[in-house]
Amino acid sequence: MSYAKVLCVGLVGVRGHLVEVEADLSQGLPAVVLTGLPDTALSEARDRVRAALVNSGQVWPNRRITVNLLPAALPKYGSAFDLAIACALLASAGELPLAPMEGVVVLGELGLDGTVRRVRGVLPMVTAAVEAGITRVVVPVGNAREAAAVPGITVGPVDSLHRLVAFIKGEKPLPDLPPRQAAPVVDGPDMADVAGQELGRYAIEVAAAGGHHVAMVGPPGAGKTMLAERLPSILPELDDASALEVTALQSIAGVLPPGGTLIRRPPFQAPHHSASLAALVGGGAGLARPGAISLAHRGLLFLDEAPEFAQATLQALRQPLESGRVVLARARGTTEYPAQVQIVLAANPCPCANPAGDQHCQCSAIARRRYLGRLSGPLMDRIDIHIKLEPLGVAQLMTPETPAESSARVAVRVARARAAAAARWSDRGWRVNAEVPGPQLRRPPWRLPPQDTRALRNGLERGSLSARGFDRTLRLAWSIADLDGRDRPNGSDVDEAAQLRMGEAHDRHARS
Repeated sequence: MSYAKVLCVGLVGVRGHLVEVEADLSQGLPAVVLTGLPDTALSEARDRVRAALVNSGQVWPNRRITVNLLPAALPKYGSAFDLAIACALLASAGELPLAPMEGVVVLGELGLDGTVRRVRGVLPMVTAAVEAGITRVVVPVGNAREAAAVPGITVGPVDSLHRLVAFIKGEKPLPDLPPRQAAPVVDGPDMADVAGQELGRYAIEVAAAGGHHVAMVGPPGAGKTMLAERLPSILPELDDASALEVTALQSIAGVLPPGGTLIRRPPFQAPHHSASLAALVGGGAGLARPGAISLAHRGLLFLDEAPEFAQATLQALRQPLESGRVVLARARGTTEYPAQVQIVLAANPCPCANPAGDQHCQCSAIARRRYLGRLSGPLMDRIDIHIKLEPLGVAQLMTPETPAESSARVAVRVARARAAAAARWSDRGWRVNAEVPGPQLRRPPWRLPPQDTRALRNGLERGSLSARGFDRTLRLAWSIADLDGRDRPNGSDVDEAAQLRMGEAHDRHARS
């Protein structure tokens, strides 16, 4: 036989596509032709596969070899096709039986010595295989547990090409699955560490309950970073569907921890303010990689010193914050990544950032406006909660006899509020109040009485509140009501939401 076909999977963004790796041997001058829109890493597979076959004791066919990747119009990226190409070549040369390879997806990168190395993106690849009706996959040992996390699949771990050839011929079994590793216990920062700042604590709790974005302005040392870093500690664990999404993105980015267990904690991304546009929203040559906003999917993206980020980088966040996804258009195609995140912005009130606050600020009014003006109006209009943190005094900073409330206690209230919101919106597919479209809250049966929304309507008429801000304030009011255990917001909830939205809330509105 001079023709053989082996199944593999190619990734475009987070979506996998079944790829048929065809190999054909024909008469002519010895050469290897690789077709099907391969990238540079895949084009170099011919040399890796040749060395791996020879060093594994196999004979390299001294004929004209054509390897085609179907569908040919789909761009192919990466080295995960190496093992499938090697199997297809051996089968086309009559060295391997084809029957055991029917309906099996083969993934893996080959070293020159024939070892099979782990690759990125195995989780979404195997998920795509299962959706296509495949029930068996062969993956590198290092990716075996990751692949086994996908329901409905039988995983065959492989450590070398020699071992796989022996298995297909019925001479040796494949290695066993590596032992399951327990998820590491993360002892992260706790809300009890935050001194004072009752308003900040309450704003973070409301944000966690409803999935809202937060902007905090305050002098250095006021606790902006501490509050942001503790927001994940009061969020509930991810459900199965969300955990698969988050783990798939980490796998594509190549940052999935060893062990292959699903990520259950909401991710936390805090890029430095020198981060490039591609690092924040995604990009790169060839296959556009996910950026920090996608790696924070179902979790938190924290931008500390937000005015110091490049203007174009901040403006690129506007569309993802509205749509919950990032669409990266390139010459060779379009890649889409999910970006359903909570964003927290932290900023000093002025360039001098005097720790004592406004009383000792040396900046002019124009300098202060110019500095915070780097956070554009359209971007800030997409932020639900705006709060100003005051400097801490000695009485607040010194540890009181009664410690502040811990993350565990706050998380109980947040979980209760999220459960109420999920029960209310479950038939529509929304998980938290921040995902509810504004028109839904302005129509029966969810529309609030006119007397309860009078302040919002007045703000809209005066121009101090945009239409987007009107809807976002309504969502905040629902989250406040959920935290208090009410099935609908009242006028007091709406007023409090408006104060949080317009940056007018003070510590007297915070709750212990």
